Amino acid sequence: MPIRVVLADDHPLTRAGISAYLAQESSVELVGEAVDGESAWKLIEEKKPDVALLDIRMPGEDGVSVARRVKESSLPVAVIMLTSYDAQQYVLASLRAGARGFILKTATPEEISRAIGTVARGGFYLDSEVASSVGDKEYAPEALSAREREVLILASKGFSSKEVAKQLFISERTVQTHLASIYDKLGSKNKTEALLLALKYGVVTLEELIE
Repeated sequence: MPIRVVLADDHPLTRAGISAYLAQESSVELVGEAVDGESAWKLIEEKKPDVALLDIRMPGEDGVSVARRVKESSLPVAVIMLTSYDAQQYVLASLRAGARGFILKTATPEEISRAIGTVARGGFYLDSEVASSVGDKEYAPEALSAREREVLILASKGFSSKEVAKQLFISERTVQTHLASIYDKLGSKNKTEALLLALKYGVVTLEELIE
């Protein structure tokens, strides 16, 4: 059976290009298109697709809000965010909302296919261009300690250093020390890059971040 997909993007050219490709792909069935978040949610509710391709930034309700509604509804829909190079600040919010993949709007048809197939099978997909923008592909980071992994996961869920410290029964200063070590080991400059690199290298799993 083909993977049923809903596509939502307010840019006509982007939507038309992806739609045209999906129409030719035998392993995928495009079951609906939307131009904003509210219509995307209505389509998802109605069609119950396997995968939803959502533009992160749309008029009215954005892709992150739609992904959150999907998660809260417990619908078995895997969400992929359509993003651009300047939308990295939305990554953490998207992950917390339940997104399972990120691809650039300029992604090749092959990349789109891989992303759809990967998330439909329960995996996590990070566009190769997004991945390369947050670290050298050949870089092999030093393994994080068990405590560092705990700190990164909690911080990525939106907890402050003070809240992380309280949950782990350590001092706030110790949390800051762990974060500095995490950034150094992963070769990242901030929490968002650290999270993307941790996912990229398999240091943490998406399930650990959204559970």
